[in-house]
Amino acid sequence: MSTRLDHRNPLVFDTHELGRRPGAMQRLTREIEAPGSPALGIEGVIGVPQGAPVQLEIRLESVMEGVLVTGTAHASAEGECVRCLEPLELELDADFQEMFSYPDADDRGRAAEPADDAEDDEDRLFLEDGMFDLEPVLRDAVVLALPMQPVCQDDCPGLCSQCGVRLADDPDHHHDAVDIRWAALQGLAGTIQDGEKDEMSGAGDAGVDEKQEK
Repeated sequence: MSTRLDHRNPLVFDTHELGRRPGAMQRLTREIEAPGSPALGIEGVIGVPQGAPVQLEIRLESVMEGVLVTGTAHASAEGECVRCLEPLELELDADFQEMFSYPDADDRGRAAEPADDAEDDEDRLFLEDGMFDLEPVLRDAVVLALPMQPVCQDDCPGLCSQCGVRLADDPDHHHDAVDIRWAALQGLAGTIQDGEKDEMSGAGDAGVDEKQEK
């Protein structure tokens, strides 16, 4: 039966050399280009650009039920500061560990019975013809390792709420504050003054009308 995985894919690993003897171990290093669509990271926030180099350090360990994969991905992530919107870059170390089960073995490493629960299988990752695809595991690891709200520096003051100026570039930046209580009184005073002017104007018009009648 042919496998659905392509051994030419740099994120597909072959475990045939490891064998199925419990305790056998193999260490691998591989540099790949970050996959895209979807992005490797938190889309629209921060992530490893498509095609950027990703260094993988992986340990394969044969156990009763499959192959335990442990490793670390090293890469540079790019994003935007959530406070000042400036572009930023950070070094990323994403750790991961995942079990890839033999398709013919249950959790105790024995031949699986046909009555095994299908729902349990949905949550498990399986080897296909002795190979596994690391991409979904890598994506999850990178997302967990990245900050949900990246900042260019821990004390980034952000942007001015009134004019949008980046405060880190102008620490003395400020606007003359107006007490909203006084602003309300000034508005009330203006209304009263306008009313008085209207009354005076009305009185003047009445005087002119009286003179015209005489």
